Amino acid sequence: MISLTYGAALLVSTACIALLDARFRLVLWREGRRSLIVLAIGIAFFLVWDLIAIAQDFYHRGESEAMTGIMLAPELPVEELLFITFLCYVTLVLHGLIALGLTRSGRLHETAR
Repeated sequence: MISLTYGAALLVSTACIALLDARFRLVLWREGRRSLIVLAIGIAFFLVWDLIAIAQDFYHRGESEAMTGIMLAPELPVEELLFITFLCYVTLVLHGLIALGLTRSGRLHETAR
């Protein structure tokens, strides 16, 4: 039986991060092309990392009833790609949020002078 629980949770979480990103124009809604390039590089980096770990026999797919069982490669479930995408995107949004906070903080200090 195929379960979409884990994949759906990752997609919903990514959608929530996208809403936060859109609301505050942090990453994709600020510099879309540049952000997509950085996101793609991060995803590619971690996929290569996983493939190397799999080839070295350090990484094995865990068994869970919450996963689809769909494999992108031996020992590489589709949920891993969803997780890597979420991880990279949330990191970019967090960076954008911190940068926005520092920018606003700097503006507040300048107006107080």
